[in-house]
Amino acid sequence: MTPVDHAEGWNKQRKKTATGWYDNLCRAADPDQVSNHMRRQQPMRSVTAYATSDRKAPFHKTTIQRRDLGPGDVLIKIAFAGICHTDIHTARGEWGDVIFPLVPGHEMAGVVEEIGAGVTKYAVGDRVGVGCMVDSCRECDNCLAGEQQYCLNGPVYTYNCIGKDGRPTEGGYSTHIVVDQDFVLAIPAGIDLDVAAPLLCAGVTLYSPLKHWGAGPGTSLAIVGLGGLGHMGVKIAHALGAEVSVLSQSLSKQADGRRLGADNYYATADPATFKQLKHRFDLIVSTVSATLPMHSYLSMLRLDGTLVNVGAPLDPLSVPASSLMDKRLRLAGSSIGGIRETQEMLNFCAEHGLGAEIEVISADQIDVAYDRVVDSDVRYRFVINTATF
Repeated sequence: MTPVDHAEGWNKQRKKTATGWYDNLCRAADPDQVSNHMRRQQPMRSVTAYATSDRKAPFHKTTIQRRDLGPGDVLIKIAFAGICHTDIHTARGEWGDVIFPLVPGHEMAGVVEEIGAGVTKYAVGDRVGVGCMVDSCRECDNCLAGEQQYCLNGPVYTYNCIGKDGRPTEGGYSTHIVVDQDFVLAIPAGIDLDVAAPLLCAGVTLYSPLKHWGAGPGTSLAIVGLGGLGHMGVKIAHALGAEVSVLSQSLSKQADGRRLGADNYYATADPATFKQLKHRFDLIVSTVSATLPMHSYLSMLRLDGTLVNVGAPLDPLSVPASSLMDKRLRLAGSSIGGIRETQEMLNFCAEHGLGAEIEVISADQIDVAYDRVVDSDVRYRFVINTATF
């Protein structure tokens, strides 16, 4: 099957489904718009990867094909790849259609091994990372504003997407990846590669809304959930100078929360918490995928406060209009960050000595790690050492 045949089949499959918001995350490339030179089979190189062949299949070692370098491409030798909950949702078919075999991973850190003839931003040996996107249309208003994650024509995501060459994208559970230099991030010297990898998703997913909604000195904010996303939210919000509270189901991670920078820690399983915290926060950022009782959470906001959702509950949120009207509140959502903002986040983390809290695993532990993430049995991000491939 040629890359274009694959893309045509994928588009037809997607058009038959309406399985939820995730189907819109990657708008597969229209084969009619793929240029003639892209339709031809491009030179490829073989690399080692770990893939899953079905929603219930274990991960296995395999060989995948990466495109040969174009003039603006960078070949990256991946050292570490973070495991995001999105990887699990996708691999298990919980968010819609999946292109199998699937190589997940959109949190990767490594070193430049080779560059195309036209590359000016990076040199061989540079420490770099790749996050959730590997391309976008680069022409719409949002892309031109540096907000490629909101590309009006749909960004090209790092895996489970169709690239402009008509081929499925494959992620960071591999030894190498080829990416256009404009979607490669420089990892500052102040951050080790293993703790840097999760910043490419978890870090910027929290940095972006915290910056956008003005977290800083004089701001009282709450992070809902202390997991892979939430722990980075606490670290970044604290470094920004805000008063930080954690809202978690129990107090079991309270010591960790305070160590990471939380000023306060509350258990939401206790109904008294919501009464105690009424009108307390300027900003609440929810990192959880659970469907929250929105009236209770909105009650904790002050006048003109904002509740931002960066988690992805499978079920719709029920929001009483009166809960918003009473204090001129805002309910918002936020995705990742654009390339410019992701680089800003990496520089900020290096300046403040921030990295993810991680547990490094070998490739043969991926399936176990997935189960442990679902069971909330990780503090706070698994990172795969690709030297074990």
